[in-house]
Amino acid sequence: MGESHCSVAVGEQAMEYNDYIERMRVKQYPMLASTTYLDHAGTTPYSKMLMDKFHTDMMGSLFGNPHSASQSSQQSTQMIDDTRLQLLRLFQADPEEFDVVFIANATAAIKLVMDALRDQDGGFWYGYHVDSHTSLVGVREVANEHRCFESDQVVERWIGDGCEGAVKKAGLFAYPAQSNMNGRRLPLRWSSQMRDTAGPPIYTMLDAAALTSTSPLDLSDSDAAPDFTTLSLYKIFGFPDLGALIVRKEAAHVFAKRAYFGGGTVDMVVCLKETWHAKKTGSLHERLEDGTLPVHSILALRAAMDTHAELYGTLDRVSRHTAMLAERLYEGLRKLKHANESAVAQIYKHETSDYSKGSTQGPIVAFNLRDSHGHWVSNIEVEKLASIKGIQLRVGGLCNPGGIASALHLEPWEMRDNFSAGQRCGGEHDILNGKPTGMIRASLGAMSTLGDVEKLLSFIDEFFVDQAPSKPHLRVSAVGSVAPRADWHIEALTVYPIKSCGGWQIPSDTDWDIRPEGLAWDREWCIVHQGTGVALSQKRYPRMALIRPHLDFKTGKLIISQSGNATEISVPLSLDPSYFDSADLRSHTTQVCGDTVKTRMYTSPAIADFFTDALGVPCTLARFPSPTSTDPSTRHSKPQLSKQSSTFGPSPLLLPNESPILAITRPSLNALNTFLKLHFLPAAPAAQFRANIILAQSSPAGSETPWAEDTWQGLAVASDKGVEGASLDVLGGCRRCGMVCVDQTTGIRAEAGEPFVSLAKMRRIGGRVLFGVHCALRGSAGSVRVGQAVEPVNGRESK
Repeated sequence: MGESHCSVAVGEQAMEYNDYIERMRVKQYPMLASTTYLDHAGTTPYSKMLMDKFHTDMMGSLFGNPHSASQSSQQSTQMIDDTRLQLLRLFQADPEEFDVVFIANATAAIKLVMDALRDQDGGFWYGYHVDSHTSLVGVREVANEHRCFESDQVVERWIGDGCEGAVKKAGLFAYPAQSNMNGRRLPLRWSSQMRDTAGPPIYTMLDAAALTSTSPLDLSDSDAAPDFTTLSLYKIFGFPDLGALIVRKEAAHVFAKRAYFGGGTVDMVVCLKETWHAKKTGSLHERLEDGTLPVHSILALRAAMDTHAELYGTLDRVSRHTAMLAERLYEGLRKLKHANESAVAQIYKHETSDYSKGSTQGPIVAFNLRDSHGHWVSNIEVEKLASIKGIQLRVGGLCNPGGIASALHLEPWEMRDNFSAGQRCGGEHDILNGKPTGMIRASLGAMSTLGDVEKLLSFIDEFFVDQAPSKPHLRVSAVGSVAPRADWHIEALTVYPIKSCGGWQIPSDTDWDIRPEGLAWDREWCIVHQGTGVALSQKRYPRMALIRPHLDFKTGKLIISQSGNATEISVPLSLDPSYFDSADLRSHTTQVCGDTVKTRMYTSPAIADFFTDALGVPCTLARFPSPTSTDPSTRHSKPQLSKQSSTFGPSPLLLPNESPILAITRPSLNALNTFLKLHFLPAAPAAQFRANIILAQSSPAGSETPWAEDTWQGLAVASDKGVEGASLDVLGGCRRCGMVCVDQTTGIRAEAGEPFVSLAKMRRIGGRVLFGVHCALRGSAGSVRVGQAVEPVNGRESK
């Protein structure tokens, strides 16, 4: 686009600083050269200066285990003490009033406080704000009583009523300084207000991980400060992976009854005949930092604070810069309109937030997209396309269950129903019962620029803004307009014996069985990671396309080769135990597209070496054989497809992602390639869509009907020359992802993201990028052959 997407005024000084960041990050953040990184609330990148300084420090001195009197040990102790003080000063915390405990991350800091309160006589009461991160919510599971405060107003009234309802025992109230979901900033005054109330003490814990990633936190007034402040330091500096707990010393007695002790936090332990120990009685951090401290991570923290100050000055300066960027992004999204003037973005801004006021709003914008008809756009599809275009976002529930439920108006029964329908963290069920289940989050950081904001806005403008009034989608018109019986026929049949590897084309003169779980021999095997047991996919390992399985029925073997490699391996097709040594296979639990299945993993070192060498990752072959009466399939087609099946319930699956059979049509592929040609892009071969069945028309030139499959309800494959034929249910359209960008002959992913990018422009239906249809056998058996006539059954709605 040739113009900016928003008109928010930017001062000369702010522009100068933005220009400085643009120049500086070319050298300091080379990993950002080809990407637009907008997930700083997750973690922020680390600078080259930081890594260079850390390397110099590591090579220039010897740092030993601090639990010793040696010179290297004392050097570590001195460095840790200095770094601890430097971190306190970063937040203006007086070391006379505060101590800091080094720990893995903010979640570990929360657990440290939780453990201490759990060990109190009588347990503890717990209150938390609805906008809390999941890690804060989880504390409720060990509290004697707990309460979720659904708004700021409810908290204010509760404090005004003297914290009524908190029982006469230790109490803890926790809340985020900044929501990690939408960036709204919560009042920091609550800590001092609660401290002024009468009655049993209620300690306060502030989750400052999101706030401090781009903004200062002032703890100079210890009377107004939280008792416990949790930090994730990698969110500020990118490196090291380290957290911290800042404790107000007046609340340190909470840890006195902490039961656990470890190396470094105890002075004497008796084990034989008696059980007795004497804990350390020095500083708080000495009593809480169990085991050997991560010396080198703390050394890296010292380097991180020094380099951050050198590159950015103060956190206040970072805060002003990121606030300006967030306001630009917010205003740009707010002003995006479809041709019919309907809003493109639904932005989840809290009523008290103002993007022009840093005290109320941080540099995060949470939103969902709608099409020109007001329908929700799948945020999974947005993420897929954004990733291909080099834009890194976060989508989903964002580890903020209360905030998500409030913003999306999801009642508890709806969330339970969504879970029953298959929604999981990281899953693809992003729109259920007409509501989104999560949202898109763009978060900005110290090294973000106006260019990053503009790239995101341009991306949304290009792919998700309807620039002209919507036109009806090309489709066959009605059930009564079925094409002539001989109009459609099977052009090609392909099976993929090993999931995500090359296809094996079924000879045109061969009858091929179809079973409820798909075409015979399709996706019975998979390649699994030897460490995690997860089935590998071309999405992450595109070179899997170069692994070529061949079904050799004369020898009864699956012969496996790799393009460009003369080595071959083979495994028996049969599962008859007489073909195997008892040690050849062993039962193994494998993760396939979120499902846990029992596979049989090959134990041969030669097989493992073949696949490990081919892909550069420790892996081997496993089999998930076709079901039998004694060993039925444990996978089924995905719920969103099963519901569309006209007659039967979920179809059994072997190792495909979603359904037993995938079909595409030649006219639709031709239509896509025509679009690509008009835009001077190379044609997409059918192999890139990895279909089992390719259907073609015998129509005269110019009379093809692309996208006819959008309204098919079923397919009747005619019996012919002794071939039985089959009846198939069409379950729904196939949601596409970046895997179609992998060239199946070279194993190389197209840098331009084609043909997925073009599909996203021409084939987004119901917010999803569709190409081809999922199918399942109706009945218990059938057979097909290349050339057979196919009669579509119309009736499914094209959305």
